[in-house]
Amino acid sequence: MPVDILLLHYTGMQSGAAAIARLRDPEARVSSHYVVEEDGAVFRLVPEERRAWHAGISHWRGRSGLNDRSIGIEIVNPGHEWGYRPFPALQMAAVCDLCLGILGRHPIAAWDVVGHSDVAPDRKQDPGEFFDWQGLAANGVGLWPAAPGSAPGGTEADAAALLAAIGYRPDLPLPLLLSAFQRRWRPARVDGLADAETLGLLAAVAALHPPFGH
Repeated sequence: MPVDILLLHYTGMQSGAAAIARLRDPEARVSSHYVVEEDGAVFRLVPEERRAWHAGISHWRGRSGLNDRSIGIEIVNPGHEWGYRPFPALQMAAVCDLCLGILGRHPIAAWDVVGHSDVAPDRKQDPGEFFDWQGLAANGVGLWPAAPGSAPGGTEADAAALLAAIGYRPDLPLPLLLSAFQRRWRPARVDGLADAETLGLLAAVAALHPPFGH
């Protein structure tokens, strides 16, 4: 089927070489289309027209099994298990250039540029709270809300409805979904709570996502 999702990951291994070796190992049964090293080097492992095995059990905006319809980019970073650290500027520039090229070749909407933690919030945290989603959006990759306000009168039911409207899987526990949302959109505070600032951000982000059929 046509590619309509761009999915970003971190490698979560101790080195880029170890990650590439695993992604090339048939026994591992895991793969990605691209790997971006910390120095900005880009490796293509799977042609874009072929399916790669990077998403796992995944759901976004009413679609499941996202390996069938997505391009996956693994961004070298040790991840939360091995000493998570900020992504270098050269690496982020290479990611941005790679994403812009992919977006030019496939009909991927801005709201379908997502992280692994967005599509599998019960299993994944990547690319994590250090990833510069705002910088990517400023350069034409994905979305970022402009100056959202707070929503002091909001409720948990409001939060659940907004998360579902954005595209998160609606049947998972609310604190887990809120943590995934905050990891991407409010990285300074990932606590899974529907406070006024998070609710304001939810409303601002939901306004950037058009309705879809659940």
